[in-house]
Order: sequence, then C-alpha cells, then structure tokens
Amino acid sequence: MYSWFKSYLSNRMQYVSVNGCHSSKLPVTCVVPQGSVLRPLLFLLYLNDINDSVPGEKIKLFADDTNLFIAAKSASELKVQANLHLSNINKWFGANGLHLNIDKTCCSLFSPTKSTVPIE
Repeated sequence: MYSWFKSYLSNRMQYVSVNGCHSSKLPVTCVVPQGSVLRPLLFLLYLNDINDSVPGEKIKLFADDTNLFIAAKSASELKVQANLHLSNINKWFGANGLHLNIDKTCCSLFSPTKSTVPIE
C-alpha cells in the first residue's frame, strides 16, 4: 500500500489549459493532486495532525475549510488566545508547505451578553 501511494504522489506534473492554449508542465512538489477521486481522503490525512498545533482547543475540518473554536471568559482574553492559536496554526501550515489565506480568515463572536471589546 505504501509503495502504491508513493508512486501515486511522486513525479506528478501539472499545467493550465484555457481555450486550447496550454502552459508548460511543472512538477507538483507539495499538495494533493487536484481532480483526483482520492483528493478529499488524502487532504484529510494530510491535515490529520493539525489539532496538535492548538492543544486543548477544538478544530473542525470540512472539505478545505478549517474552523477553530475558542472559549474565554472575556473578549480581551479571547483576543489573546485567538492570536496565539492563529500564530501556532500558521506555523503548522508553513511547516507543512501550506499557507493561511488571511483574506479568507475571519472570526465570529458569540456571547450571552453584549461585548464591548472589539476583536481585531
């Protein structure tokens, strides 16, 4: 099984095709091959240890979305924890050849009372 996966993931090439025009082929050095029926499974296996980057917190994975859930007693404590955990996740992404897309990163604040401390 290992040799099959290794051969499946090794020596892969990719190119872009638009309206019959093709780019040069380039090697795929990191990531799961797109367009593969195994892509969802391999992606989840690749991300399997992301929980280790934020011990004690809950991370939910769905397709290519990652959600981090943090609870705190105050908005200011939540801000400190969120920044620490996002920094750790960003380090994990870098160590695994991925990047955190800041433009698609956002937060939602749920509180039993109205919060007066903004989360930035």
